[in-house]
Amino acid sequence: MVQAPDIRIALYQPDIPGNTGTILRMAACLGLGVDVIEPTGFDISDRSLKRAGMDYLEQAALRRHADWQAFEAWRQAEKRRLLLFSTRAATAYTAFGFQAGDILLLGRESAGVPDNVHAAADARLIIPMVAGARSLNLAVSAAMATGEAIRQLQQ
Repeated sequence: MVQAPDIRIALYQPDIPGNTGTILRMAACLGLGVDVIEPTGFDISDRSLKRAGMDYLEQAALRRHADWQAFEAWRQAEKRRLLLFSTRAATAYTAFGFQAGDILLLGRESAGVPDNVHAAADARLIIPMVAGARSLNLAVSAAMATGEAIRQLQQ
């Protein structure tokens, strides 16, 4: 068994229940917490969420936040860095130094995050892609980001 690193995944107003379920399943398997910043674009009890998360949803350390302000108040009280993954960022996630306590924030599938959320991030990171590609699937991005953070923290 591997010791779970102290990192969390935060989802800003996710639109697609299947992505959220997949991320919750991954987080449960890796021992990570997930923060969902509401409102979501679906009912959190949606069967698509349950299908993607399978029986892992009950094991997931899920924390729901009523809105951005509630999440930000919690995060600041916890003194955790906020790392935003964005196609508008300049720093490659593989060139960044992750730390225990980091929160990996991923934006809404349809719209990313608003400017005030961008401004609140301690760092903005990008997953480099080939020219002409717009974005990766949210669950794939979460897996890539989490994998790199875990790799660095377990060295």
